[in-house]
Amino acid sequence: MSEQRTREYGVEGMSCEHCSASVREEVAGLEGVEEVTVDLTSGRLEVQGQRFSDEQIRSAVARAGYELAGSG
Repeated sequence: MSEQRTREYGVEGMSCEHCSASVREEVAGLEGVEEVTVDLTSGRLEVQGQRFSDEQIRSAVARAGYELAGSG
């Protein structure tokens, strides 16, 4: 049985609720992700689940049109 974990990321470029909703939707669609919280004000993304990688999160954020802070 896998242990649930929580990871936090910075996301660059989000400026509105539509932005944060797009990021939330893409990340939530990943296998193993159980909960996603996006804080537009701080630009923070919190992901909870059992089986996901930083690269999967990076790719999902990119599909939404944004990038993780420090990854560019």
